Amino acid sequence: MMVLIVQSIILCGLFTLMVLPKLYKNPLNCIMSYPTAIRQRVESLPQYQSTIKAHETKHITFKLLFVLLTIILMAVIAWVSGSRTFIKAFTHIFILFFVINLYDLFVLDLWLFCHNKKVIIPGTEDMIGEYKDPVHHIKGAFIGTLIGLAIALASSGLITLFSFLAYK
Repeated sequence: MMVLIVQSIILCGLFTLMVLPKLYKNPLNCIMSYPTAIRQRVESLPQYQSTIKAHETKHITFKLLFVLLTIILMAVIAWVSGSRTFIKAFTHIFILFFVINLYDLFVLDLWLFCHNKKVIIPGTEDMIGEYKDPVHHIKGAFIGTLIGLAIALASSGLITLFSFLAYK
């Protein structure tokens, strides 16, 4: 149990270091994670017309790469932690992912994002209600849970495959 707690703290810290500097440097880097009304406003503003598609493409590419690397990383973490069966690995990985998802929701989204002027994109300053609306983030956490299930299944599948090949 202590190993799971330590791993959760480390992974939440790494997740923060991966997300916040990029967001604070240029909020457009994370435009695809913004509430729909804010994204639509930004897409309609002339100062962003030439760059918005590039930011969206970059964001989607980053997320897909992140999912692939997360599947591998979680499999390695579970394996090193002693999870050699599908069920043990799945449980370990899903708990880790769920803790990170809750941390993302409550700390990064509802606390930092909803109440931080650094994330406000110029031209959307009047949309404070949309920035503070928790519904978008709660829906995102639900989707994150489904992604966590998929990642836990894929990572556990890798462990099962590796165990099968290693003990053959």
